Amino acid sequence: MKFTAKQISEILDGEVEGNLNEEVFKLSKIEDGKKGSLTFLSNAKYTPFLYSTNASVVIVNKNFVSEKEISATLIKVEDSYQAFSKLLEYYNQVKLNKSGIEKPNFISESATLGDDLYIGAFSYIGNDVTIGNNVKIYPNVYIGDNVSIGEGSTLFSGVKIYSESIIGKSCEIHAGSIIGCDGFGFAPSESGVYSKIPQIGNVIIEDNVDIGSGTTIDRATMGSTIIRKGVKLDNQIQVAHNVEVGENTVIAAQTGVAGSTIIGENCLIGGQVGIVGHLKIGNNVRIQAQTGVGRNLKDDEIVQGSPALPYADYNKSYVHFKNLSKLSEKIDKLEKIINAETKNN
Repeated sequence: MKFTAKQISEILDGEVEGNLNEEVFKLSKIEDGKKGSLTFLSNAKYTPFLYSTNASVVIVNKNFVSEKEISATLIKVEDSYQAFSKLLEYYNQVKLNKSGIEKPNFISESATLGDDLYIGAFSYIGNDVTIGNNVKIYPNVYIGDNVSIGEGSTLFSGVKIYSESIIGKSCEIHAGSIIGCDGFGFAPSESGVYSKIPQIGNVIIEDNVDIGSGTTIDRATMGSTIIRKGVKLDNQIQVAHNVEVGENTVIAAQTGVAGSTIIGENCLIGGQVGIVGHLKIGNNVRIQAQTGVGRNLKDDEIVQGSPALPYADYNKSYVHFKNLSKLSEKIDKLEKIINAETKNN
C-alpha cells in the first residue's frame, strides 16, 4: 500500500512542508529511514537523525524549527508521537481489512453466519456455530460445534476453538492459541493408575479481550472458565479449568494459573508467574515477574519472590540474600571470638 504525504496529513490533520505527492509504502525508525519510508520525530535526542535520514516523509511537532536543510518532506502535527500511533492503528486496520469466504474450507450447514465476514482458506466451522457480523477468521482456524463468536472479533491463523466455547465482541485471539481444551483432571486409583475425569464445562471469553499467540485456556470440569471484559493475555499463558480472570486484568507471558483460582479486577501479573489452584487474588493486585503465589492475596497487595513476599519486604530481604556469604563469614568470626573469650574465662 502506498500513501502520499497529502493523504497522511489529511488522516492526521497535519500540515505538509515539502512535496505533497511524496509517496511512502513502509515504516521505519528515523535513524534507519530509507527512500519510500515514513518515520517520526518526538524525542529531541534523535533530532540529528532528521538531517541525515533517507526517509521520504517525517512526522514532527508543529513547533519544530529546522537548523539545517532537510531532504525529507515534513508533516507537522500537534503531537508527533500520538499522530504516529494513530497512523499505525489506521495502517493496521487497512492491512487487516479482509473480506469474503476463501476456498477450500468446511462450513456446516447448521452454522449461522453474520454479514461482512472474512473466512480464510482451510478453516473448519462446526455444527450449530454462531458467528456475528464483521468477524475475521484467518486460514487454518478450527471452530468446534456449538461455538458462539461475537461481532467484530478476529481469530488469527491456526487458532483452535473447542466446542461450546463462547467468544464475546471485539476480541482478538492470536495465532496458535487454543480455547476450550480439556482441563487437567485425573483421579488416581489404588493401583496408582490415573483415570481421566470428563471435562464437561466450557470457556466464556467476554468482550474486548486480547489473547496472545500460543496461549491455552482450558474448559471447566463443570461450569465455566471465564475471562472477563477487557482482559489482556500475553503469549504462551496457561489458564487452567474453572479459573476466573477479572475485568481489565493484564497477564504477561509464560504465566500459569492453576485450576479454580479467581483473579480480581485491574490486576497486573508479570511474566513467568506461577499461581497455585483454589486461590482468591483480590482487585488491583501487582505480582512481579517470576513470583510463585501460594496463598490468597488481598486487594492492592504487591508481591514478589517464591514463595511470594510483600514487595517491600522482598526488596529489603534481597539486600541480605546477596550478602549471605559475607554475613556467614562474619558470624563464623564472631563465634570464634566468643568461644575464645569463653575459654579464657
